[in-house]
Amino acid sequence: MKVLRTPDDRFDNLPGYAFEPNYLVVDDGAGGELRIHYLDEGDPHGMPVLLMHGEPSWSYLYRTMIPGLVAAGFRVIAPDLVGFGRSDKPTERADYTCQSHVDWMQSWLEALDLNEVVLFCQDWGGLIGLRLVTANPDRFSGVVAANTFLPTGDTAPSEAFLNWQSFSQSVPEFPVGSIIDGATVTKLSPAVIAAYDAPFPDETYKAGARQFPLLVPTTPDNPASLANRDAWKILSAWTKPFLTAFSDKDPVSAGGDKAFQNMVPGAAKQQHVTIIDGGHFLQEDKGEELAGVIVKFVADNQLGVDHGAQEG
Repeated sequence: MKVLRTPDDRFDNLPGYAFEPNYLVVDDGAGGELRIHYLDEGDPHGMPVLLMHGEPSWSYLYRTMIPGLVAAGFRVIAPDLVGFGRSDKPTERADYTCQSHVDWMQSWLEALDLNEVVLFCQDWGGLIGLRLVTANPDRFSGVVAANTFLPTGDTAPSEAFLNWQSFSQSVPEFPVGSIIDGATVTKLSPAVIAAYDAPFPDETYKAGARQFPLLVPTTPDNPASLANRDAWKILSAWTKPFLTAFSDKDPVSAGGDKAFQNMVPGAAKQQHVTIIDGGHFLQEDKGEELAGVIVKFVADNQLGVDHGAQEG
């Protein structure tokens, strides 16, 4: 597997992103290694809050959420998926599959030995993160899902998603920063758009970003469909707290919150929220508000109580 690594100086002086990098090496599944970057902020003994990003963003997306979560006493961990951010980037699109990403992040999760985790996931952060939850239910104490889903291809995708999928494959140059800007309500500054472009010096670094839209199951025979159906069987019996915090201005994920609320037992009696004036990348539009949603979710469900007792 041929792998590219974005030069460190591409990440110098990014606005609002003064976090120290952390790295962990995992087996790439093909006889080599991949370096995964992650942020690890706050109290190292605090309850872990895992922030998982999607396509084509990276942990920069969480820069406005992290301070509030740290102030609440959490250990806040935000990885960059393989192919994104400061993580290594395989150059061949065939190297990117749903299963490979789940396997890589499973290795990362085990290496960090994270337990009692609260997952916040958006976009592909849910497609991968919810697979981690269902494969490791004892490691997770709760989930906050935002603008995401776990598709099986058994229902037709939205027109908005199909349009995005078509765009992603037809545009000559994949404009990562502009894509994210176009999916927010609050328009981004040129410096922030450039920060989203930073991981990708040129098109050779964008194999993952290009491939991800094609990996989403849109037909029942997709390679990821069976594994996602199996994950839904576990979610349909999941009784730990599960909150939805979808935005009101995202045509791609609209309605996904109701599916989770109806199908996941742990979503019953939760105070689900709709983030007003949030686009697909609602972390950009309403990051501080989302951090507050997570803090309240943990408090309402007393998720930190057991962790504190065990740490003591």
